Amino acid sequence: MRKFLLYISVLVVLVSTSCNNQLRRIEKSNNFEKKLDYANQLFQKKKYNTAITLYTDLVQVYKGTEKFEPMYYNFAYCSYYVKDYVQAAFQFKNYLDLFPNSPRAVEIDYMQAYCYYKQSPKVSLDQTNTMKAIAAMQTFINNYPTADKVSEANLVIELCRRKLEKKEFSSAELYYNLGFYKAAGIAFKNLMRSYPDSDKGDGYKVMAIRSYYNYAKNSIPEKQKERYATVLDEYLDFADHYPNSKLKVDAEKFYTLAQNNIKTLDNEQIKAKSNQ
Repeated sequence: MRKFLLYISVLVVLVSTSCNNQLRRIEKSNNFEKKLDYANQLFQKKKYNTAITLYTDLVQVYKGTEKFEPMYYNFAYCSYYVKDYVQAAFQFKNYLDLFPNSPRAVEIDYMQAYCYYKQSPKVSLDQTNTMKAIAAMQTFINNYPTADKVSEANLVIELCRRKLEKKEFSSAELYYNLGFYKAAGIAFKNLMRSYPDSDKGDGYKVMAIRSYYNYAKNSIPEKQKERYATVLDEYLDFADHYPNSKLKVDAEKFYTLAQNNIKTLDNEQIKAKSNQ
């Protein structure tokens, strides 16, 4: 058994050494046809990193020839398959610039946009690439409204919008948790404006009401009444837009509290005047 394993290990080393020697010979060779053929073989075998090395050397050699387009197509996909999405997006864009009338233009335009989506980071990080992905996918849809990939492009846009929505919600929630209630109220209302079709709209509205209530409660007495009035207005808007919401009870609680606090403030004002 040990001899067999040793034999296998030696065989693997010999094969690997042979392949490396062959690659070095081809890299140094001026036989560009042979080099291109080997690069294409590597691409088919999914040895993308090695193929990239050869394709890079051949770009200027084949540029302007009939073999350049299929070669550059493989070259761009190599970067995509090794998950170098920045380089892949750049190469897909170059492909479109070089071959705008290619029958593969629709595919490549989609892949360029998809690379931005693949660069989209987790919610807590900067979402510039997420916004780029949305813009690129929308441009794709506008340019090719009947393409097969339109449904996938719409799905990517929806996924990106959900991520941006979560990002904005996290910011609004942070304002609330830090006690910046006015900023939180504005942020939750902006969430509703930015994502009017969100299934969480009533939740955002309740958080806006809660934020404005706490803002009023923590204000100086002279400002409290008008700020509690904002809570009443926000509740009435909630009742108008979400009459069947399961969160209506929560919203009503702050409406009742605000009403009672306004009455208390009015009574205190009347009492103060009577004592003058």
